[in-house]
Amino acid sequence: MRTRVTVATVSGALALSALALPAAQADAEPGAITVSNVVINDGRTGVVNSTGFKRINVSMTVKAPAGVEDADATLWHGGQLPSDDDLDDESWPDMSGPETPDHLLDCTEVDATTATCRATFVVRPWRWEGSTGKTLVTVTDKSGGTFRNENVKTFEVKPHTIVRVNASPEPVRKGRTITVTGKLTTTEYGYGYAPLGYQYVKLQYKKAGTSTWSTLKTAKSNSEGGLRTTTTATYDGYYRFAYAGDADNAPSVAVADHVDVQ
Repeated sequence: MRTRVTVATVSGALALSALALPAAQADAEPGAITVSNVVINDGRTGVVNSTGFKRINVSMTVKAPAGVEDADATLWHGGQLPSDDDLDDESWPDMSGPETPDHLLDCTEVDATTATCRATFVVRPWRWEGSTGKTLVTVTDKSGGTFRNENVKTFEVKPHTIVRVNASPEPVRKGRTITVTGKLTTTEYGYGYAPLGYQYVKLQYKKAGTSTWSTLKTAKSNSEGGLRTTTTATYDGYYRFAYAGDADNAPSVAVADHVDVQ
């Protein structure tokens, strides 16, 4: 089964994390069409830089006692749902690029009443910075019945951040001081990455040959996003900064830096 999907955009050099599924889905009347297990971006936090397009996967389970005939979905934001004319107009500012507005949502029948459906949205990341994304789903069953929910799933849209780390000296003698520096930046559309100041970032350590990270201390970025702190050399291992994100910025973790302790 292949069904049509209508696509709008998600934006804002962005990160996505799924939030809530309306409770109405759980208490459907007998014989009603239901949509469940809605997953945005494969359940991961998705990030994108300020200039590129982003592909976002959306999947769901659709159940209709009369059998699933057709399903489509739209990603949108703001206080008012875009009109059908908006969504079908490639010149509409929020449209997502050359692969839209039309492409197919793939649905696979699980049994006579249930199908799993999936679509890939191609979105402009700079349109929705700081917004909450919403997912409209419409389903038609084989008896002509229709399900429509303007928001079966919400997701956050946040700017992408990058944190970098450097630990020195390398190598270092056991018991000596290691200085760990780095920088925290965030996306600004049209301007690349800008310093992200006055944010708390964790310094984490993992002993060589192990898989567990431990937090050593917390550092705070300066006005230019700079990070600087110290620790004592113990064993060969890896150091990284981990930023938890905040209400306006996505989380990020630095690529770890190895230090040889002699």
